[in-house]
Amino acid sequence: MKTESSKRLALPLAWGLGAAALVTVAAPAAAQPHLAPARAAAKRVVLTNADDGRSVVLVAGDDVEVRLTGARSQGLTHTWSVPQAKDADTLRRTVGGASPGGGAHAVFHAEKQGVTTLTAARSCRPDPGRVCPTVVVPWKVTAEVR
Repeated sequence: MKTESSKRLALPLAWGLGAAALVTVAAPAAAQPHLAPARAAAKRVVLTNADDGRSVVLVAGDDVEVRLTGARSQGLTHTWSVPQAKDADTLRRTVGGASPGGGAHAVFHAEKQGVTTLTAARSCRPDPGRVCPTVVVPWKVTAEVR
């Protein structure tokens, strides 16, 4: 008995009829695999100097890129430390570095649920013969991974 879910397989006859002779046999249809619901593509959130104090919500698999820009004026260079996450198990830093002009950057990958903070600090580096104020400016963003 043939059903709509049957597939037809063509098999060549073995005895002297040649390759042109075919017989049709009904076979059950292959089971369809269970497909998990599709998740939206991972997103990348970009944070800059202006995002100090901000909170961001992420999903595991998302990335956060931090781009902090240094400043140079009157023989003083205001430099950023490389951003870091308080909880590296929640947001794992994959890239990080600083530039000679005082900027710093990092990319973090959201690994698991949790709340953590991303931090960096801006300080002054004087040219020879100059004096910097002893002020350190913190930068902080709260990140929640759901």
